[in-house]
Amino acid sequence: MPHLALYTFGVLKSPLADPAPLTREFYDIGEDVYRKISQHPGYLGRAEAADGDRGMLFGADWGAWGEFAVPTWYGKGRTVETTALAATLSLWTDLRPAFDAVYTGLHREALNRRYDWFERAEHPNYVCWWVSDGVIPTWQDGVSRLEHLHGHGAVPHAFTFHHSFAPDGTPTRIKGIGPKSDQVR
Repeated sequence: MPHLALYTFGVLKSPLADPAPLTREFYDIGEDVYRKISQHPGYLGRAEAADGDRGMLFGADWGAWGEFAVPTWYGKGRTVETTALAATLSLWTDLRPAFDAVYTGLHREALNRRYDWFERAEHPNYVCWWVSDGVIPTWQDGVSRLEHLHGHGAVPHAFTFHHSFAPDGTPTRIKGIGPKSDQVR
């Protein structure tokens, strides 16, 4: 059975290493959000650096998730001191559990504050796609799908919760969101 891959990407207003209160607050809430999401029904796993070094993204060992990559529009630093981004790559059983995890609870509260921490962008900040059972998506997969979504809109190859597709490529929707369709997941 296919699984849903979800890649998120945002450019922070200040580097991860910045000791300012907002950066510390983002980190603190982020750890709580990850813990809650990992307990959510339908969650299968997420990319985590093997060494667990806070703020180390480029050059970290991500195991099967591949080498860390960012979209072409990211133009800030790439060292521990200058990196100003937040990215996640996760795997889910289906659309509904991933949607519920993102848009409820502590993560929803964090989303409500996203502009305190993140720059406003004209690019999408997340993308979904289906992978075969047993496949681990890579950071590069996420980046290429996000860039494809930005350039071409939602298609079975790269889509959003609001404009989603079933694993067979047919348009679908999650009950209560997105354009109307005959199918409801």
